Amino acid sequence: MTIQKQKQLWLAAPGTILVREDVPVPRPGRGELLIKVKASLTCGTDLKAYLRGHDLIPMPGPFGHEFSGIVTAAGPGVRKFREGDAVMAVHTAPCLSCPYCEKGLYNLCEKIMGAKVLGAFGQYILLPEHIVAVNTFKKPEALSFEEAAFLEPLSCVVHGVERLGTGSQKKASSKKTKNSKNKTDETALIFGAGPIGLLHLLLLKARGVRVAVCALESSRLRLSKQLGAEAVFKPDGFKGPLFARFAPLGADYVIECTGRKEVWEAAPQYVRRGGSVMLFGGLKKGVPVVFSSSRIHYDELALAASFHFCPEDVRQAYRLLAERRIDVSPLISGTYSLSEAESAFKKLAEGKGIKYVIKDGKR
Repeated sequence: MTIQKQKQLWLAAPGTILVREDVPVPRPGRGELLIKVKASLTCGTDLKAYLRGHDLIPMPGPFGHEFSGIVTAAGPGVRKFREGDAVMAVHTAPCLSCPYCEKGLYNLCEKIMGAKVLGAFGQYILLPEHIVAVNTFKKPEALSFEEAAFLEPLSCVVHGVERLGTGSQKKASSKKTKNSKNKTDETALIFGAGPIGLLHLLLLKARGVRVAVCALESSRLRLSKQLGAEAVFKPDGFKGPLFARFAPLGADYVIECTGRKEVWEAAPQYVRRGGSVMLFGGLKKGVPVVFSSSRIHYDELALAASFHFCPEDVRQAYRLLAERRIDVSPLISGTYSLSEAESAFKKLAEGKGIKYVIKDGKR
């Protein structure tokens, strides 16, 4: 292999990103793929690590895990891919042999986080055999590399929405009105209009669910409307009649995407009796939360959490993107080179933008 070194971003410490140009380019072993990264995306986990550190992103070290690219070299035994293939992948795959995998709980695999791949903010990334075999796909020509890089976050969102079972509820009445065409009777309220909240919006809309979004930032509420939200609110907007008109009994589903303790605790207030609350946004480790026991018990609420994804979630996310059943391009706020990437994180820290593309070369 003629390529010896690459440029790669390393997170040295919270608030400090290094642009290293001396990182060795690995040689693919059996079943592995070396990928030339064409586009990588910022995400909330990266931002948390940049601002305060993160247990799942060791420092100092490479980071970035949402990406797409082109196969530069394939190791012995690879049959599905060859040099020059455009591909999209996620950064993990289950071991398929631990007790949780044997139960089909692939997202809770005992080895999945320890064997994850970081370093998408670089020129090359090596995909190990277990990811190549399960969670790597050829990129359709019509799908841009930037859109293909959404495979990982969309897989996470698919996993959470699958747990809710949206789109499957039967209509209470067989009567239809002009406004009910191509819709279910289901409603969802999303707290948070960051990348994950907006991906939930796109997926739920694709399933025919009527969606409302609550967020602090006016610009993100405007984007939510553009993406199909039927109603948008700031936190104090619930005092008026708008939410009551949207969901008189309360929403069928409430999805928490802010990662704020106070929103976790408030979320069950807005779901109907017999409804479901998805606690998607992660809190800091060890933070306690308090819910009303009588509300949960007597109104028979279902509280669920969502972590990571299973291979079937990745396959479903791939189909959604490949068949262009959802359009993720409005979530891209701009593009930065590797050398300029810290500017993107500073903007995100200021609440500016949704997701930024990081790629090798000039903007």
